[in-house]
Amino acid sequence: MKKIYSFLMILVFLGHVTAQKTVIELGTEAWGKGIKKLYIPNKFVAENDFIKNTSQNFIDPPTFSQIKDKLPEPIWKANNDAIISYWKAWEIAFSNLHKVTAQNGFVSPYIDAAFNGNIFMWDTSFMTLFGRYGSRAFNFQGSLDNFYNKQRPDGFICRQIYGSNGEDSFERYDPSSTGPNILPWAEWEYYNNFNDKTRLAKVFPALLAYYNWFNLNRTWKDGTYYSSGWGCGMDNQPRLQSGYNVKWSNGQMSWIDTTLQEIFAAKFLIKMAIELDREKDVKNLQTEVQELTKFINEKMWNENLHFYTDVFKDGSLSNVQSIGSYWALLADVVPDNRLDKFISPLSDPKKFNRPHRVPTLAADNPDYNADGGYWRGSVWAPTTYMVLRGLTQVHQDSLAYEIGKNHFDNVLKVFNTTGTFFENYSPEKVQGNDRKNFIGWTGLTPIAVLFEYNFGIRADVPHNKIVWDVRLTDEFGVKKYPFGTDGSIDFYCKSRNDTKKMPQITIKSNKDFTLTLLWNGGKKDILIKGKKIIKHDL
Repeated sequence: MKKIYSFLMILVFLGHVTAQKTVIELGTEAWGKGIKKLYIPNKFVAENDFIKNTSQNFIDPPTFSQIKDKLPEPIWKANNDAIISYWKAWEIAFSNLHKVTAQNGFVSPYIDAAFNGNIFMWDTSFMTLFGRYGSRAFNFQGSLDNFYNKQRPDGFICRQIYGSNGEDSFERYDPSSTGPNILPWAEWEYYNNFNDKTRLAKVFPALLAYYNWFNLNRTWKDGTYYSSGWGCGMDNQPRLQSGYNVKWSNGQMSWIDTTLQEIFAAKFLIKMAIELDREKDVKNLQTEVQELTKFINEKMWNENLHFYTDVFKDGSLSNVQSIGSYWALLADVVPDNRLDKFISPLSDPKKFNRPHRVPTLAADNPDYNADGGYWRGSVWAPTTYMVLRGLTQVHQDSLAYEIGKNHFDNVLKVFNTTGTFFENYSPEKVQGNDRKNFIGWTGLTPIAVLFEYNFGIRADVPHNKIVWDVRLTDEFGVKKYPFGTDGSIDFYCKSRNDTKKMPQITIKSNKDFTLTLLWNGGKKDILIKGKKIIKHDL
């Protein structure tokens, strides 16, 4: 008995220290098929075709030189460095593509997070948000299929999966085992750009099962959600009270970012259900969105800071202003009468308006690190992109452009001195930090931010619309911009000497669509007819 007890204690120790293997997993060989009894099956997992179809696609991913001509071609003569960085980002991205192996059991070739050889849930989700622009060259969205394929019978999906053998890196009840839940956002963005209802129907059961697992296993009695430093993705932010491990503990705290992300995820699942005529499957989500939105605005709003913050075990509010609170914009929970005050720290030099925007921790926090300190001040492409998309969501387009341009310019300055991209950046210096050649989610900046904020082009394929918010006065454009499964559009805008002057544009498209052209003080809806060159030179 003592030997068995000692063996179990060793297993527990290994599980806590490495956070990579679990007692349950290490005991699999001894317990055999009995491990299945540890799962409470989720009915939607039974619909997960990624699990049912065990065939692996062993195709070799293409190289950059093989597919470069299939990628969109940006034009910006006054800023050729931006164009050079754009192509370099794609070159690095394609060097990080991997084929599946018999050992890892993955089902689709994928882009690696450029971190440690493993695949990461939120890294991969963010990578698809720029990868969608290269879909004609490689199916970046298929990278997420490997997570759906590894879904457990109860709906759990691990946040990190070994690229070597396909095993989960965490036991599922570890607070750091999964999240952030932005998979529905990644899939809805793909749908928004490709109108692929077949894929939407295929991913919906897996996403809903995972959401249900998260709801069952990551909530407190009041309905709010918890995570950990690693689980929320912002490893070392100083958010927990003393006595708790900042990286691994949930701190018995209601986590503002995790709670907001679940509202955000639920809203996309509801949209998907409407598209797929499955609204009965998400009735509980509609209720949760309402209840959580009410709770957040009543209990997680720090009136002293005019900011949403974490709530500690005793009900008191944190004073830490983290970039994670800005998920509130994408979740669309901020009342109109609070919006100006809530976003004002983004323009405050004492808070988030630093030389390089947006740091992940407010600059007046005593733990703020001017060099970055990982998540204690560094500027990260994914969280800055989240802020930009959130500002777009709440129609703060001028501020979004201002922040997007600042971030893009700073990343470009580092690129011009180093020739590469980094995992994160200093908020105070022209400096990249930690891993280099990081594409990785840093590809968001030279690709997605370039198209969506510098150039102002945002597509809505299901509604056959494109918004072109022209703020540059330089000559610029894009050739072979992908629109839907087979649409290709060339955008061109002449230089101007005044932002208030209507842009002089030329558009060539093989598809009909409605263009909403925006500029400083003006708006015009234009019907674009496919196979005709449309010019508006007014």
